[in-house]
Amino acid sequence: MKKTIKKAVLALALGVALVAPAGVIASARQESVRETVTAELSEVAVLKSGSQGSEVKEVQRRLKLWGYYKGSVDGVFGAKTKSAVIAFQKKNGLTADGVVGKSTYKALGMTDAYNALVNGSGSVSSGIGGYSSSDVYLLAKTIYAEGRGEPYTGQVAIGAVVLNRVRSKEFPNTVSGVVYQKHAFTAVSDGQINLTPNETAMRAARDAINGWDPTGGALYYYNPAVATSAWIFDRQTVTVIGKHVFAI
Repeated sequence: MKKTIKKAVLALALGVALVAPAGVIASARQESVRETVTAELSEVAVLKSGSQGSEVKEVQRRLKLWGYYKGSVDGVFGAKTKSAVIAFQKKNGLTADGVVGKSTYKALGMTDAYNALVNGSGSVSSGIGGYSSSDVYLLAKTIYAEGRGEPYTGQVAIGAVVLNRVRSKEFPNTVSGVVYQKHAFTAVSDGQINLTPNETAMRAARDAINGWDPTGGALYYYNPAVATSAWIFDRQTVTVIGKHVFAI
């Protein structure tokens, strides 16, 4: 299969036309080969029982941070890893098959890692401000899921709270760790974290990463009209933006 993939990819990369015996360009056949190559390459990027390597290790690390995985971060996709993946998939409204495919990569905040595997680059692209583009995208998803409809400053503020937590010793030290920490964000609990962010949310994420913090260092925010956890009302209020109260 690998030889077939390499030959097909090389032909497509060089713009070689696949021709019918009569000399007519077989565009339908070319498209079929392209789809086959894409599917085969995508299959290579799937992590499942028996998979090994740095991508498995990163999946384990993230799942361990968020409380789904209790085993060793050893880069070996075994029974414990599969169980943790299934639990994560159920929590995020995904097909609970224990296989880390495109949708699960995306939910894990590892979209760029998936793309790197599919494209054969072997590396994750960089983002801004020391954060990977996966971090930027996950932050934008969080902003969109938690704050769409809020004023722009309020959306940036949500992003700032996530980043303030990343920098705080009280919380996980990665964007994905903060976002997927158990019970931390309603959008993760109800599955809205999987919505595709719009350009406004993407821009708000970039502004937050570039240093704009409308909250003045807040670590929490809540909507007093719908908040159900009594302890949050005891936090010291820093500011109010839109419907959200920001606190420390």
